[in-house]
Amino acid sequence: MPMATLTSKGQITVPVSVRAALGLNTGARVDFVAEGDGFKVVPVRNKVSSLKGRFAHRAARPVSLAAMDRAIGQAAAKRHGGLS
Repeated sequence: MPMATLTSKGQITVPVSVRAALGLNTGARVDFVAEGDGFKVVPVRNKVSSLKGRFAHRAARPVSLAAMDRAIGQAAAKRHGGLS
């Protein structure tokens, strides 16, 4: 398993095998996402074009904005103990 050492400045060198697996190059940005008792390192993809086709054919039919608003409201109410 690849490992890295934290410097006194809070920096690490990402091992080459991890950089290759994540597709990271010089200047790449990563996000640290809390997961359980640790963090997941996720490459930040700035280009919208990287999303092209990612969600194609996932929905059987288009969803209206009103339906999206209802679903978001219900999820928020459920998460915060309100009525859905």
